[in-house]
Amino acid sequence: MYLLLQLLVIVLVFISLEHEAITTYAQPYTSVVAQVNKHTDAAKPVYSVQIMTSRIDGKYLHANFIIDIDAPFIWHDCTLSWNSYSGTSNCPSDTLCAYPVDCDEYQCEDVRTTFSYKNPSCPMSGNSWLPGWGCTCQVHGVNPVSGSCNNALLNYDDFTLYVSDGRKVGIDAFNQVYGANPNAACVSSSSSFPANVSGVMAFSTSPYALPAYLYQPLKKTLALCFPSKLSAPGVLFYGTGPYYLLPQPNIDVRSYLSYTPLLTRQDSFGYFISVNGIVIKKRSINVPANTSAKLSTIDPYTTLRTDIYNGVIRRFSLVTKRIPTAKPIAPFGLCYTTSTVGLEVPDIDFILPDGKKWSVSTANSVKQVTNEVACLAFVDGGATSEPAIVIGTFQFEDNFLEFNLENSIFGFSSSLLRKNTSCANFNFTLPD
Repeated sequence: MYLLLQLLVIVLVFISLEHEAITTYAQPYTSVVAQVNKHTDAAKPVYSVQIMTSRIDGKYLHANFIIDIDAPFIWHDCTLSWNSYSGTSNCPSDTLCAYPVDCDEYQCEDVRTTFSYKNPSCPMSGNSWLPGWGCTCQVHGVNPVSGSCNNALLNYDDFTLYVSDGRKVGIDAFNQVYGANPNAACVSSSSSFPANVSGVMAFSTSPYALPAYLYQPLKKTLALCFPSKLSAPGVLFYGTGPYYLLPQPNIDVRSYLSYTPLLTRQDSFGYFISVNGIVIKKRSINVPANTSAKLSTIDPYTTLRTDIYNGVIRRFSLVTKRIPTAKPIAPFGLCYTTSTVGLEVPDIDFILPDGKKWSVSTANSVKQVTNEVACLAFVDGGATSEPAIVIGTFQFEDNFLEFNLENSIFGFSSSLLRKNTSCANFNFTLPD
């Protein structure tokens, strides 16, 4: 009996230790990671994220989606097929197919009513009919390039991303990918999109954006680092850090970040921050109290309400009066001749709560429009534009931005070029 009791104790201790090991096991990755590409072959510059959409003959297929941090849901070029997972699938081999959402399912009414697109050009959604299936859920996706509405059919989708420890893509041969199964929508391909871009990936606060389908161990933190060149990709992370960029393999980029409260609004799925002032060469431009700035991955340049814009133009003209001006090129209002000398201009500082400062240096404030003309990359949004400030993608380039959704804070680095690195310096080499 004594021996049996001892054996029982040993077994119980073993089970306890095994259970503890299982419950305390930590995944070897901290985030998912994807390439970010810049595109200039559309009506305005856009930035896409590369995500795996399907697997054929053991290899993942990749697609590029425009990054939209204000979109209500994901949509892309695909076709509904109710038997796409069966042996009798009618899905063509060269087509991406997805399983339909029935018009009677709760997601259909949810997307149509609660999460409207706030675009007057979008008609009311009706139902569609899929042979062999029945009623499918028609919704509308707003094209971020053209602003037009696209008929879309809600689906059950399947996306795959690479995992990362912040240094590289994948951990080892057994820990490389993470799968997500969001509700998205199928839309016919858009001619207004850049080449090789097939849809829109929503990274907003909407419950139908991709972050809502990314679970533990991933923390609710989105990090964006947009490239400034077409030739090399930037990087997107979802999940907690660390984040590393070459040639500084031991410096966590989070050490470069300052933080300010991240705001949301009832009438938007997007992200906002408070701006208390704008300073150029120690002189403050008047910004009304309680001004908020929207962070946009769709607007190509920072847009200012006219009263704020005029103050910025006056001050910037004064501090750059030694630089020859040129005839403005739309949409810009202040341009310079650069045929003889490269431009180096003072920083434009956004003053944020608690004295934090987001500095916009020359690389992000002045755009080379032609070989001989460069312009201040800020745009007049009109006398009644709301919000009063929209910070656009040109100002994002080579800045590391972190949207910490768990703690409602926004981290920003200002230009990484001043830290001798850039958004194009993540190691995307896959492990063997």
